[in-house]
Amino acid sequence: MSKVTDAVKRLLVGRALRSTQLHEQLLPKRIALPVFASDPLSSVAYAPLEILVALSVGGAVAYLFSPWIAAAIVVLMFTVVASYRQTVHAYPSGGGDYEVAMTNLGPNAGVTVASALLVDYVLTVAVSVSSGVDNIGSAIPFVAEHKVAIAIAMVTLLTVMNLRGIRESGTFFAIPTYAFVIGVLGMVAWGLLQIGVLGEELRAPSADYTVVPEQTGDLAGLALAFMLLRAFSNGCAALTGVEAISNGVPAFRKPKSRNAATTLLLMGLIAVSMFAGVVALALASGVKAAENPPTHLLIDGRPAGPGYTNDPILPSVASAVFGPGSVGFIYISAITALILFLAANTAFNGFPVLGSILAQDRFLPRQLHTRGDRLAFSNGIILLAAFACMLIFVFDANPSALVHLYIVGVFVSFTLSQTGMVIHWTRLLRTETELPARRRMQRSRLINGFGAILTGLVLVVVLITKFMLGAWIVVLAMPVLFGIMKSIRAHYDHVTQELALPAEGEETEQTLPARNHAIVLVSKIHKPTLRAVAYARATRPSSLEAVTVAVDARESEAVAEEWERLGVPVPLKILDSPYREITRPILQYVKDLRRRSPRDVVTVYIPEYVVGHWWEHVLHNQSALRLKGRLLFMPGVMVTSVPWLLHSSLRLKGRPEPFAPGAVRRPWDGPSRDEQPGS
Repeated sequence: MSKVTDAVKRLLVGRALRSTQLHEQLLPKRIALPVFASDPLSSVAYAPLEILVALSVGGAVAYLFSPWIAAAIVVLMFTVVASYRQTVHAYPSGGGDYEVAMTNLGPNAGVTVASALLVDYVLTVAVSVSSGVDNIGSAIPFVAEHKVAIAIAMVTLLTVMNLRGIRESGTFFAIPTYAFVIGVLGMVAWGLLQIGVLGEELRAPSADYTVVPEQTGDLAGLALAFMLLRAFSNGCAALTGVEAISNGVPAFRKPKSRNAATTLLLMGLIAVSMFAGVVALALASGVKAAENPPTHLLIDGRPAGPGYTNDPILPSVASAVFGPGSVGFIYISAITALILFLAANTAFNGFPVLGSILAQDRFLPRQLHTRGDRLAFSNGIILLAAFACMLIFVFDANPSALVHLYIVGVFVSFTLSQTGMVIHWTRLLRTETELPARRRMQRSRLINGFGAILTGLVLVVVLITKFMLGAWIVVLAMPVLFGIMKSIRAHYDHVTQELALPAEGEETEQTLPARNHAIVLVSKIHKPTLRAVAYARATRPSSLEAVTVAVDARESEAVAEEWERLGVPVPLKILDSPYREITRPILQYVKDLRRRSPRDVVTVYIPEYVVGHWWEHVLHNQSALRLKGRLLFMPGVMVTSVPWLLHSSLRLKGRPEPFAPGAVRRPWDGPSRDEQPGS
């Protein structure tokens, strides 16, 4: 059974990699781009539609505001990209926003950023996968009927691929990501050529639909401002995942910072080109969408009816540009659904790396800092998948319900990170005397300062417009996670203080105990018992005795007689047990020994069977395990297991040590943080 399990694991995850092979996992820019940028690049599949949905409150005429909103988002995108290019040069160790905030704003700000990013990474997986299932479900009824199960299956597939290592998963994800970019940019170029040069008219499938305003009369004042701000906040979903590159700098080949900065710039240019182009073509082709399609979207003068949903924007534009049912339309529709699934890969790279750094700083369990078979942070990958699956199940894989929880966390991290960078440059300017360096720092501070102000304003807008729609859940989850991480750090600090060696001159607890009383537990007389007695005698304790519990009077008498007949050179003590208990009499006897001699140590030797089948654990060692668990909590008591190998255990002899993905390993004291790749 174990060989089969190991073979399946190797088939799924691949052979284990040595720590010395870490450099082989570093990424060139052409692979790093799809690995870290799949989320912001894929947002073009839903961010433009979210703008139109928010504007539909004022009817189709309100779509005229969409170019201005798109322009504002483009400015914001370039600002954030420029800001993070400063970050990757100043903090190349992979801590990203967390490290910037921790270093310049203090631990509370750092943990706040970390909690925001961790929540946002989980939501990225849930939203991306749910959106992908939703796109496929619109064409395949079976997928729509089982969307929760299929979404969880997709998360599982992504988990397995990422457990295989960042290099292998990156190569796998690169092809569809580049296919998506080429397809969308080609569609935009051909569509603009048709409109501007050939003079052709583009008609989307929804071009003849009518959008019914949700409010009668002209929008003005606060109502108009709120609608525009909400459309802007919806479109800001295009910026999610931009920070992932700053967290993954160690995964790049050298020169790491320069390669990461170049990848950031490429990502920004491609994302802006696709986003602006899709918005322009959507308006030119007459794409229509409504916040409540069944009632506010009229088809041939009648409401669309129950169950009707907005058409995905990329297939709608592709239908207008290439024609319905054409090869181009099918290509865009298929690759869009695929890229939405793969967009979750950005979180699968960001979450484990951030979790590892937080574990290294003792804000999360230390197991998140260890690497798996393929040098990926396997525990973090599995934890992310578990939380994402839970969200998908709770929200029924509904992207419309999940999207309102989105982007709050990422703009919290944006704002605090850029504020921290302003403080960083200000601190360096106090000591820098060379004029070229000072000018470069002043320019960087100006960029980060503008980014901090802009992202801070966007954060306020997002909170106002999305709070009652579900963002309150994130606002509540972040402080809870913040409290958990601070509690974990307080626990680790307390344990460190408790276990620290005494200062020079202070009294130490390393003095030898006065005596060592040894007890061998005897249930019956057989080879394991005699071996435990022999081992206990070899340790030369101050006193040694065997102890058995008289659950049955005749059995205990038989044990005593056999003990005497064999001439075992250790006295046997029989403990009375009127209520047929085994654990309580032994615990009481050990307590009495400790009470009589508090400075002495009591060592309890327990014979245990080593078995070869899982079901044999149920049949053996149960009493020993319960007793061991109780003895471990008694001060001054040492517990020693004396193994006896049953014949069934021989089948495991020579088997390689099994390590599953995410298994606990010795923390690897390899390269420092700036040499560790994100996985």
